[in-house]
Amino acid sequence: MNVNLDAAYWVGLLISVVLPVLVGLVTTRVTNAGLKATLLLGLSVLNGFLVEAFQTPHDAGYSIGTAAVLALVSFATGVLAHFGFWKPVGVSAKAQDSFIKAA
Repeated sequence: MNVNLDAAYWVGLLISVVLPVLVGLVTTRVTNAGLKATLLLGLSVLNGFLVEAFQTPHDAGYSIGTAAVLALVSFATGVLAHFGFWKPVGVSAKAQDSFIKAA
């Protein structure tokens, strides 16, 4: 068995790990968790559909099914990265305190 992934998939996976920090930069600590999750989901969907658009073998065509799976993987990776890495090391809290301040 040989697994060979395009560079676009690896870049998309890396972006998925960073997305929770981006959500933290544009929200505050008092922002509703549902809104944060919705924002992460929207960015994950955008990531999944862009990764599928930039895949190397363009002759295979654009697959909405693959883009949807990539979006779900991106969202799951973002949630896991947030709760498994960014939040325990304090990056999430620092990101939320950096740009936008609560009223």
